Parts: sequence; C-alpha cells; structure tokens
Amino acid sequence: MATDRSSFLVKQDVRLSHCSMSAESKEAPTNGDSNSFVEVYSAENNGQQFRKAVKVNLTPSAIPKRRQELLKWNGWGYEDSKFAVRKGVIWFTGNRYPIGELELPYFTQWTKDVFNVDLSKPITPQPPISKFPDPIINTDFMAEIRKCNLVISDDGMDRLFRAHGHTLHDIYILRVGMFARIPDLVIWPDSHDEVVKIVELATKYNVVIMPYGGGTSVTCANSCPEEEKRMIVSLDMSQMNRILWLDRDNLVACIEAGIIGQDLEKELKINGFTTGHEPDSHEFSSLGGWVATRASGMKKNVYGNIEDLLVHVRMVTPTGVLEKHTQGPRVSIGPDFNHVVLGSEGTLGVITEVVLKIRPLPACKKYGSIIFPDFESGVNCMREIAKKRCQPASIRLVDNEQFKFGQALKAEPSFFGHITDGFKRFYVTKMKGYNVHKMVVATLLFEGEQSTVENQEKMVYEIAHQFGGMPAGEVNGQRGYTLTFVIAYIRDLGFDFNIVAESFETSVPWDRTLSLCRNVKGRVAAECKARGILHYLMTCRVTQTYDAGSVVYFYFAFNYGDMPDPCHVYEEIEEAARNEILASGGSLSHHHGIGKVRKKWYRQQVSSQGVHLFRAIKHKLDPTNIFASGNLDSGELKAKL
Repeated sequence: MATDRSSFLVKQDVRLSHCSMSAESKEAPTNGDSNSFVEVYSAENNGQQFRKAVKVNLTPSAIPKRRQELLKWNGWGYEDSKFAVRKGVIWFTGNRYPIGELELPYFTQWTKDVFNVDLSKPITPQPPISKFPDPIINTDFMAEIRKCNLVISDDGMDRLFRAHGHTLHDIYILRVGMFARIPDLVIWPDSHDEVVKIVELATKYNVVIMPYGGGTSVTCANSCPEEEKRMIVSLDMSQMNRILWLDRDNLVACIEAGIIGQDLEKELKINGFTTGHEPDSHEFSSLGGWVATRASGMKKNVYGNIEDLLVHVRMVTPTGVLEKHTQGPRVSIGPDFNHVVLGSEGTLGVITEVVLKIRPLPACKKYGSIIFPDFESGVNCMREIAKKRCQPASIRLVDNEQFKFGQALKAEPSFFGHITDGFKRFYVTKMKGYNVHKMVVATLLFEGEQSTVENQEKMVYEIAHQFGGMPAGEVNGQRGYTLTFVIAYIRDLGFDFNIVAESFETSVPWDRTLSLCRNVKGRVAAECKARGILHYLMTCRVTQTYDAGSVVYFYFAFNYGDMPDPCHVYEEIEEAARNEILASGGSLSHHHGIGKVRKKWYRQQVSSQGVHLFRAIKHKLDPTNIFASGNLDSGELKAKL
C-alpha cells in the first residue's frame, strides 16, 4: 500500500464557476513538509487580475489511512481512550481529554445505583476478527483500476472498518459476530479527477460504490446491503483533505470533502479563521459527511448549520458532475441544486469539493452555566432567549437525570459537582428553593467581539432570572461543553456490563417541546415495563434553538440481564419512541439523517410525491444504481432499475 500523502505545492487560478485544483505536480512530498501554500487569484476586473495569496499549512491528518492503527476496531474513538474499571473504580484512560487518567468514584456509584451492575464481572468481547467474508471481485473492473495507479486494499480489516458506522447494532455485531456483507475493496482517491475516473469505471462494469467519510454515521448508512450481489467498493475520501484555496476578502474557502473536522479547524486556525461548525463527532467526521447528512453543529446559533455555510459543492455522479456555475452570495436561478446534494446520504454520487463560508477567529470566547428549578422553567427560558434572538453560540439544557449524571462524572466535588453537600445544598435548596431531584442546568458558550459577548451575557442572565435561573459559573459551563466529546465513550463501558445504550434526536415546535419530552419518556417507561426491564435510564436535553422550535436529544440505556438478543429489544423500544416522537409533533431527524434505520418513515415525512421526486432525481443521475447504499428510500426504486 502506498504511503500517506502529507502535502502538496499548488498554484492555481480560481474561476468563479468551480473550485477544481490544477496542480503543477501530482507527486506528493513524503517528508511531512508543512510549508505548502496556495496562491489564489481573483476574477478579472476591467481586464486585470488581482492576486490574493495566502499560506495554508497542510499537515498529515490526525487520523491515519489505516484507521486501525489509532482507532478502536469495535468501539468509539481512540484506542488509548476509554472508560475502564480498576480495583472496583471506573476511570478514564489516556490523556487526550480533561478527565484522562482520573478515577471517577461518583460515576462508579451512579452506575451501580442506576443499572444495578456488578463491576467485578465484565463481559469479554470477541477477539479481533481474522476471518472475513470472501470478496466479490469484478475482474474487468479490477484490471482497469490497476492501470490507474490508485491506492487500493482488499485487506480484511480495512474492509471491515468501512462496513459500519456507530449505531448500537453496528458495535454490538462487532463484539459478538460478523456482518454478512462488507465492502469487497477499498479505494483511496487523491483528487476530484480520480473520483471521476473511478465512477466512470464503476458505471462501465456495474460495480457498486459506497462513499466513506469519517465512519461516524448512526443510521447504518455505511452498512452494505446484504442482498447486493455486485462487487462493492468503499470509496474512502480521507486522502482528499486539502484546503485548495482560501479567500480572505470574500471569507470563503474551497476544501476537499474528505477532511475531518479537527484537521479543518486546525488548518484554518493557523490562518486566523474558523468555520464554526462543530458537531459532537467533530474529531472524526468529515466535511463530505456533514454535507451528505445535512449536519448541524453545537455553535450553529452564530455560524449556522451546514446548509447555511455551504456556498458551492461538486458531486460526481454516474452521468456527470453536478455543480452550479456561480458562487454569488445568493442567487435566484430556479431550484437550488445544492439541496439535492445536501442530505443525499451517498445515494446519488460522491461529494468531492465544497466551498464553505469562513469567519475570523472570535476575539472573545467565554463559557457560562445556569441552574433552573425544573425542566419546564429551563425550556421556557430558552424559548424567550430564542424569541429575543440573543442566543449565545451554544446553549444546551439537560434534564434532571442528565444533571445528576453530569455531577457523577466529576472526579472531585465542585459547585454543582456535588451540590447536595454542605453549604451549597443549603443555599440552593433552602435559600433558593430548588429541589435537587428536579433542578436542571444549561451550559453556555459565547463567541464574538468582547462587547457583543458582554451584551449577550447580560441579556441571557437577565432572562434566566425571570424564570428562576441562577448563574452557576464559567468553569461548569466549559466542563459541560467539553465533556460532550467524552460521553460517546461510555457506551463501550456499558457493553462490558450487560448495558446497551443509544441516542436519538428530533426537532419540534416550541409549543410541543415539553409534551414531546414527557410523552417519549412515558412511552419508553411503558415499553420497559412490558418487557420486564427494571434498570434503565431515559434522559433528554434541548441542544439547539430556532425561532420556531427546538432540538431534543434523547439518551436511552438499560441493563438487559440475560436477554438473548438485547440489540433487537432496544430497536423495538426505539421504534416505539420514534412513533411517539412523530405523533407528538417531532421530526424524523434534525441532523443524524435517515440512512437505513429510519427509512421506513421516509414517505410519511416527505409525502408520496416527495418520494417520486427523489426517485426521478436518482434515476436521472444514477440510472443503473451504482450508488446502491440503500439509504433513504425503501428499496422499491432498486427493483425498477
């Protein structure tokens, strides 16, 4: 296998019609040189070109090409980072996160109390898999691919890593069994032109392509359809991770779709910029994946969702490249084809390049937190803040169950680390009248100019006071925000002790937010009771706000005891919860997407005409179903092709 490309020396002319790269040399330096740069030229003005140059440092990605060298093969995140049990106490390994190498005695007790587990009796997962499904090989396609001098692999672990995302179902299978179908070949394209060639050959020889970005999908979008008899190629976009050009004057940058979030922000920061797009999966998810799923970030109040940031996109399809030949800040030229690409989930083509809006790094960044007497007070406060449009970059409200969980994750007591202790309990419960078993907390992140942040703080805390809220400190706000990246590791610990867990989300109008939360929690409780599940956690948080509604994120986990198929039981309960969400006025998804997990409800959400329209687009762009991921649609289209 070829070595990783580090950086490119690129000089190019930027045309307003698109953002393709014209490199002087295709040979990649192998010395890790980080001094590459891009020279950008403006469009002609009165026959004269104006040069705008900016240096862009291009360094190797934080995630290697062979992902198994750094990441877990059967769990979330880095191999050296996990929750583990040592001498009866839970701790977090490694030093990548703030709680690294710390013992967590409160979390240990919380886990025992909530789930009734014996931490001395872990379940051992199966060892790393060494036997993989035999690949299906299209010999004519392979002969052509080898002539193209592409980086490819048929290694079993390379194939397995790209056969799944991070649903409960995906990781459970990796711990106890094996997928019936995995990609037959992995190809790492290095440029837009290489993608075009690969898609042309796949179309010529009837080979299936499944684009692969960061592998963080929670909708089974990366799963290979078991019934697919054609050769399946996983098109790993990770080596297309350059910033092709950056325009300081117009605050836009053209970026290859394979770049992951942490790499993108690192490179932009060097030049004094940011996209501000920070989903929970920011460390591992890719730009192309964000576009393909209509992603949302934690700081969308200031920077917008991915559809707000996107200016231009190129997608390679079996019938040609789909893109608009204009990059004006706004255009009125009929239906916006960018929105055909947004949310397409790998069903129409593969995204190769994206022009995004960028912003100068904020001059001021400040955290905060507010405690409220109950969840209803917190929701009403968030509604008022949204109504006055004074939301900070991020404002998130957790319910009481999650509030207690957050306390438990602290290594040592702090202000509301263990607010039930001593004077703080007296002050909060007696003087303020809060009930520890009802109170909730909102975490805040302000970004912008110093004066803007100060004005926002003043308005937010004044509104909070009207709803019984009390400031709880900057340290707690910062800790609550950064712990977002650690929470995903907890599910792997649960697997070791007969606990299955998953999250799901929705968006909902403001006047139905509280009732939806109550109804879904009630439905899950009823489903657990009907199945004899005694020890479970069902919790929620309001993660984002809009003029017309909110986003609600649910976490559900239970001790499955000796159930023979706990994954199936979980899926039944989540399906009931999803039906309750829809009945309560919620959406099918706010940002996770549809994939295969939720496609049974797709027609209900977009109407029969909407499904027919999608199929018409699919048939035009991909008439032989080369991008046969099986996402979004129910599968009826495939039978017609």
